[in-house]
Amino acid sequence: MIGKLNHVAIVVPDLTAAAELYRNSLGATVTDPVPLPDHGVTTVFVELPNTKIELLHPLGEDSPVQNFLDNNPSGGMHHVCYEVEDIHAAIEHLVEEGARVLGDGKPRTGAHGLPVVFLHPKDFCGTLVELEEVKAA
Repeated sequence: MIGKLNHVAIVVPDLTAAAELYRNSLGATVTDPVPLPDHGVTTVFVELPNTKIELLHPLGEDSPVQNFLDNNPSGGMHHVCYEVEDIHAAIEHLVEEGARVLGDGKPRTGAHGLPVVFLHPKDFCGTLVELEEVKAA
């Protein structure tokens, strides 16, 4: 069921500074910031040969990552995202296995314009997991 690692997400206190750090110090290709109001974040992707790093910054007062940043003022790793071919089948299987899907349990459109869900970190070794549906190549 689980596919490749799509990205690792890091919440940052200063999105511009973080993007410049990856671009200038590490020589990475960095996308422009994209606000995602439905998710309460602004995101930047750092493109790597084998995966991506997603830099997240709170957007709006109800941002789900604001509490994370309040507890970790320097920022930190927020979640990992794995690809799945069929997100509905993945949700069904995981719920049968006792995993909790966050929110209303239904996929929402993520940063790549594809369906995503988040899984409770207590069910996955203390790590927030995002699943993103991608079609097999």
